[in-house]
Amino acid sequence: MRARPAAEKRIGISACLTACCTCVETVINLAEFQNPQQDPGTERRLLLVFALTFLVILAFQPLLKKYGTKPPEASPKAPQTLPAPVAATPVPAATMEAAPPAATTRQASTETETVIENDLYRITFTNRGAQVKSWILKKFDDDQGKPLELVNSVAAAQHGYPLSFWTYDESLRNKLNSGLYVSNYEGKLSAPASITFEYAAQDLAVRKTFRFNDTYVVKVETSVAYQGNEISALPMWPAGFGDETSPSAYGAGIIEYQFDNNIERLPIKKVSGGNTINGPFHWAGAADQYFAAAFLPDNAAGAVLVTLRNSIEIPRDAKRPDPKDTVKVEVLGAAVGNLHGPNVERLFVGPKSLPVLESIPVASVASPDLRALVDYGWLGLIARPLFLWLKWTYAKIVPNWGWAIILQTLIINAALLPLRISQMKSMLKMQRVAPQIKSIQEKYKKYSMRDPRKQKMNEEISALYKQEGVNPAGGCLPLLIQMPFLIAYYRMLGVAVELRHAPWLWVHDLSSADPWHILPIGVVVTMLLLQRMTPQAGMDPAQQRMMNLVMPLMFGYMSWFFAAGLCLYWSVGNVISVVQQYIINRTELGREMREMMAKRARKKEK
Repeated sequence: MRARPAAEKRIGISACLTACCTCVETVINLAEFQNPQQDPGTERRLLLVFALTFLVILAFQPLLKKYGTKPPEASPKAPQTLPAPVAATPVPAATMEAAPPAATTRQASTETETVIENDLYRITFTNRGAQVKSWILKKFDDDQGKPLELVNSVAAAQHGYPLSFWTYDESLRNKLNSGLYVSNYEGKLSAPASITFEYAAQDLAVRKTFRFNDTYVVKVETSVAYQGNEISALPMWPAGFGDETSPSAYGAGIIEYQFDNNIERLPIKKVSGGNTINGPFHWAGAADQYFAAAFLPDNAAGAVLVTLRNSIEIPRDAKRPDPKDTVKVEVLGAAVGNLHGPNVERLFVGPKSLPVLESIPVASVASPDLRALVDYGWLGLIARPLFLWLKWTYAKIVPNWGWAIILQTLIINAALLPLRISQMKSMLKMQRVAPQIKSIQEKYKKYSMRDPRKQKMNEEISALYKQEGVNPAGGCLPLLIQMPFLIAYYRMLGVAVELRHAPWLWVHDLSSADPWHILPIGVVVTMLLLQRMTPQAGMDPAQQRMMNLVMPLMFGYMSWFFAAGLCLYWSVGNVISVVQQYIINRTELGREMREMMAKRARKKEK
């Protein structure tokens, strides 16, 4: 005989109980109704039937609990319930392992460390929070000449270590980042390698897996479950970088993210702590002048970025720290991941060097790599080729960045020499026709600007320019052509990590200010000399004397704090311009210009 399914059993039991209850109700009603023809024993029989029915009901109670329909259980309340704006794609089981069951307890008894190392970095993990205590870049050094520690120890101790968790519930965040995780490996590992941390307590279960290769990229896989339900916990780089040792270095902190061609850069003043920015992102993270920590989510559509901003106190002078002389600075961080379910993403932590960034693929047709982390500004079309040219000069001709800058400056100024000569010719022609232009202006001086006859003045001046072959914009156009190159060079030197700690003669770091300020002084002296040598035929002598003094002093003050590499480019460019101007002044064109200036000065004295 075929066994009935459990559902059929439950239906049959429910039907029996319903029938029993109906019988009891009928018996009670009959007992209450007094029939005049019933015999005296009828009431006792009815009471007996009622008692037997009640016993039957009691006997069926265990069967009801076992096979009866159970009411739906209330789902547990998650520690935080902020919804994601975009639904995340489920992570395949083969890619992300499930967290350990929440019913078990899985914790380490003591704090331990694990070191992962390759030719580029040495990363030290602690099992307390399964986070990074140290991230050393072997190819770069700090101000003391030691391998660069990229974890900002002061900021991290206060606001969190790399690869810790961010959650909207602060108590849960603290629990996740302070628990003693169980690691599958302790000691030292050489990449390629992987390490997994697990933690389980009460209703919480956590798993972190990190995979390493021979690049600056680490694969990050995390999962956090509460009472069996996945909750949002985003891996983060929370508190700046270890190369930030001065207020100006902290001021260069920035939050950046990109999707296809859309790149957003948020400086400190535009970043608020705990703000959630919805994706999609191909990459997002925190950076400073020379280094970056950028997350590359596998699921770009479901990714979110939480911006982190905190303050710390640092010595005003890092070389001579004084606990009483401190300054408050802001540190930036970023948490990136999926608000629904596990996180699977890559993390780039390293230098903002073009060859390095261009070797890291990004799942975007418009931007196939991380090169956008280097911000050349709006003149990137000029700045980037200038840097590639400078790098080629360093690699192929002179193996020193300072001499490479000098050689490139010489070539640029030689290429711009025709523009300088064109500018002087245009100034000379303008000076030749200046008396005639003044005569025309005097003739129409009595008319107001709104008078239609004023238009005839412009027509006569234009006719004079055409007759004498004068281009009114000829004096400014060469300068306008030179300016983009100057600005692009300034921008390029400001973001080239290759110049960081690059020496040249007495300068130990071309990316920082000249320690003896010789180059800024050279900028002032060469500008004073150049201003004095350059004919300014269209300027009043008194104004010229003032400008010859004010302009060099103003630019000297600015260059006092500029990177030594930029001051080197500027001062060498001025020296080359002085030599060019000396030669031009001895040509027929130069002599005519100087004679006009002397004649104009004599008239002013009279």
